[in-house]
Amino acid sequence: MKITTLAELFEDELKDLYNAETQLLDALPQMAKAADSDDLRTAFEKHLEQTRLHVQRIEEICSDLKINPAGRVCVGMQGAIKEGQEVIRSDMESEPKQAALIGAAQRVEHYEIAAYGTARAHARQLGYLKAFDLLTQTLDEEKETDQKLTQLAENQVNVKAAMSSANTDFPK
Repeated sequence: MKITTLAELFEDELKDLYNAETQLLDALPQMAKAADSDDLRTAFEKHLEQTRLHVQRIEEICSDLKINPAGRVCVGMQGAIKEGQEVIRSDMESEPKQAALIGAAQRVEHYEIAAYGTARAHARQLGYLKAFDLLTQTLDEEKETDQKLTQLAENQVNVKAAMSSANTDFPK
């Protein structure tokens, strides 16, 4: 589809986001299963529940605008998920692996934050106020998830990973 208008671009963005979120519905249970920390597992499980809501919001926006949300593959999310799967399959020790899982999850969050921010700006420009409000809710949740992952990393996971490697010969 050749995109010639902002409305067409917005439709393409919604389809991209829809595919990104549906890919996450498959990936997040794998991330949760790989989490050794109860707090990290809970964070992934909570994000899975949020992701289901994000899919519903995109479907609602698309229904309102008479758009079929299917038909686009989000290659950015495919790449981010592939990196997370590489972490899951790696033979890392537990503590650094947990830190790597958080890093992979945050790359996903940052992708989503950028995509939702862009789509929200276009919704506002086009006067799609309900879409703007729904995208704002999701954007706020994505930012909140990213902040929680940062706190989990800084207060628990990275501390344990650093302590497990305290006897390395790396210069400080």
